[in-house]
Amino acid sequence: MQIHSLGLEDFSEEEYSLIGIHTALEDFKLAYFLNKYLNISFSKSRKDLNFEKEEKKTSFSIYSYSSKKYDFDWFLIANSSKRENQTESNELLLTSETKSYLIPEKKKVDFFIKISGDAEYNFVINTVDNIKKIDQVITSYLIDKNSLKSKDFLIF
Repeated sequence: MQIHSLGLEDFSEEEYSLIGIHTALEDFKLAYFLNKYLNISFSKSRKDLNFEKEEKKTSFSIYSYSSKKYDFDWFLIANSSKRENQTESNELLLTSETKSYLIPEKKKVDFFIKISGDAEYNFVINTVDNIKKIDQVITSYLIDKNSLKSKDFLIF
């Protein structure tokens, strides 16, 4: 009798392509332009991507789109999250801002597009080229997900 065991790595390796986007646009404006230029329909997800560490909550916005034609799920994910901190000092209320990153090794990337599924390389490259046509986008490019230390944050 042959026995085959599965390790955790057999379940955690999801097939997806990852695109990095540099822009000053807010998430909803970027989603609008991506819908227009890529002929897709990103919509705001009901829940954001939330993390809690040492009683500090961080939330990253997510927009999603499911393509029935190509059988892909698309996600537009913010790479940064800002949180205001208030402290009292000598009867003064001081406010500071803390910025957290979903993928800390890619701090200059403002948004990621995750295309879940086995997308062809040419399809992803054409998508990157179409994103670059948006005037408000500085640049976009394909990211090698295997080079990321924090890629587990993209599995949801």
